[in-house]
Amino acid sequence: MSSTYTQQNIQQIILEAIQQAAPEIEQEDINMDEDIREECDLDSMDFINYLIALKKSTGVSIAEGDYPQVNTFNKMLNYLSEKLPEKPLA
Repeated sequence: MSSTYTQQNIQQIILEAIQQAAPEIEQEDINMDEDIREECDLDSMDFINYLIALKKSTGVSIAEGDYPQVNTFNKMLNYLSEKLPEKPLA
């Protein structure tokens, strides 16, 4: 696991987690502001697997109470951006 993250790194991590939970979903089919569960047709178990994949990649645990804050791609991106160390500017 990297000690620093860029927005692009985080986007890739989210996309990989979505692919693990819903391999049939293509990146270009994801509306970044729609509920990821509906957008990718994730049932509750798929959603949990998505969160587990994110935790394995980032070390960030997402509490059940935070689910409304991470229900879209962009919300997840913002959430993880706040939780993960940013890449320092050179």
